[in-house]
Amino acid sequence: MSNPNVTFVDLIEPLREVGRQAARLSQSEYVLLAHDWCKIDYKSHSSKKDLRQITHEHDIGYEMSTSLLIDAANGASLAPMQMHLKTGNSVHSTAIHPPALDDHLLDELTPTMNESGDWGLDRKIVHVIDREADTLGRMRQWDQEGHLFLVRCDDRRVKWNEQSVLLSEIEEHFDREVLFEPCGEAVYHGKKVTQEVAETEVVLHRPHSEVIDGEKRRVSGEPIGVRLVVTRLLDENDYVLAQWTLLSNVLDTSVSGYQIALWYYWRWLIETYFKLLKSHGQELEQWQQQSGEAIARRILVASMACVAVLQVQNDTSDEAAETKRILIRLSGRQMKYGVESTPPALLAGMMVLLSVTDILESPDVDIGTLKRIKANALPFALV
Repeated sequence: MSNPNVTFVDLIEPLREVGRQAARLSQSEYVLLAHDWCKIDYKSHSSKKDLRQITHEHDIGYEMSTSLLIDAANGASLAPMQMHLKTGNSVHSTAIHPPALDDHLLDELTPTMNESGDWGLDRKIVHVIDREADTLGRMRQWDQEGHLFLVRCDDRRVKWNEQSVLLSEIEEHFDREVLFEPCGEAVYHGKKVTQEVAETEVVLHRPHSEVIDGEKRRVSGEPIGVRLVVTRLLDENDYVLAQWTLLSNVLDTSVSGYQIALWYYWRWLIETYFKLLKSHGQELEQWQQQSGEAIARRILVASMACVAVLQVQNDTSDEAAETKRILIRLSGRQMKYGVESTPPALLAGMMVLLSVTDILESPDVDIGTLKRIKANALPFALV
């Protein structure tokens, strides 16, 4: 992990190979690449000399950007395919052409989109991004360069039925004309709810803002046709619990509006990956390595354990069920009623399993030795 001859591109390659193999087995001609960013809090780590101020003076640490591959057919989390870690003085990246230290987070997206075409995924890649990417100029650029995107957006003016209207006005039309269609159940804060979807096509036609020669200017661009998909979650009393407005240039009629909504819903899997690293397994913010480079290397190695756990979680075979049962026992975690396993619990169990097998494979320890240690270490009443 600390070998300087092993580059970040070398370290990400096993993860990309997992992604390639899984994508080839997918039942969809598409694959999702979810992009997101997270802060790594190291304000109490005085030994790290390359920390950066992220927002205010007490918000100190590193910034990590990740692109997570997701199966577009079933929402299985496959593997992280790209990572950038920004420190106070450099960027440690798996990209062939890493972003600059002062690049905006969104500036990292287009280079990653371009590189993703060389990863050998053998699928059409849909880039799924939260509303940070709701910028017309970037959507125009991605569309012109042939990249497929799915972005959550705020209210904006578009052309619909040859008229200039707000997205909120179209949503009101959907509601007024009872155009939302039930499309099954979803889970919201642990409870089953009803999901509804309505969709139409709109044109993004207005000028966008762009910085030219240091000045912010309004720039006219080519109109682009996109799908507007509005999805909402309702409780048993038909009260709207959540609603998302989505724009996508995936115009393939074989992909339903419900599928587009699911693709965005599955974007939240990247949050599970972050939790496995940060607070539900690997405890990233407690790592004691003294440089961003060492942290970045360890993140990539730790990600391999996360991917192994997610593969077990996604596996529905009888053998996988037995593996999950053993890992949950080793983890010591209590599962909610009806829940077989969770990725954090599986990861905790796997770390115990690796430690136990490492001990058993050593020449001076066998099962008999462990039993004697147990008998000597535990109080008589607990043996």
